[in-house]
Amino acid sequence: MKKIGLIGGITPQSTIMYYQVLNDLAQQKYGGEHTAKVLINSVDFGEISALQVAGKWDVLDDIMANAAISLEKAGASCIVICANTMHLCIDAVKNNVAIPVIHIAEATAEVILEKHLKKVLLLGTRYTMEKTFYTDVLKSFNIDTIIPNQEDRNVIHHIIYDELAKGVISNESKEKYIAIIEKAYKEGAEGVILGCTEIPLLIKQDDVQIPIFDTTTIHATKAFNLSV
Repeated sequence: MKKIGLIGGITPQSTIMYYQVLNDLAQQKYGGEHTAKVLINSVDFGEISALQVAGKWDVLDDIMANAAISLEKAGASCIVICANTMHLCIDAVKNNVAIPVIHIAEATAEVILEKHLKKVLLLGTRYTMEKTFYTDVLKSFNIDTIIPNQEDRNVIHHIIYDELAKGVISNESKEKYIAIIEKAYKEGAEGVILGCTEIPLLIKQDDVQIPIFDTTTIHATKAFNLSV
């Protein structure tokens, strides 16, 4: 197995989830006491979050690129950015390393198409829902996207940053997410993308009647399959 390079810390909770998925996959494939070969470059989420709010995406590009460069130098065979939102910086990462950089939206779109779905709800941070870097990828796969209204986007974003990013799991917040998903289902959503790597902490398949797409698991699985 080749080494997988993770740009983590955005947030620690999601990075832990990636690490767990990769090790579970390694044990399933190789059995016994086998674990995944993983390199983690963990950035400071406090710094990242402040730069996001300030709109300093050029600085964020540099941070992500430098993190990827260090992983490549350390022997990583591919790069995984352990956050949906930070794929806003994926071009900067790709332009600075020679190894594959796995796009979370592309990996997710491939799984959506395997289920023959054409219209999905996208949940994520305000940046993921309101900017086009994610929906453009889905559109390139001929997948239509439903984006929640402004009020619902505020609720989703707040829960991610003020609760899930800190490891806080609330039944009240779960119910809010479920209500938003049910609303989209009535509008024609055939599935829902959990487009923030922390959302799977809150929403499981049994919670809703349409297929969920856990981007954390999908992304980590894509990386694992490329590394074996």
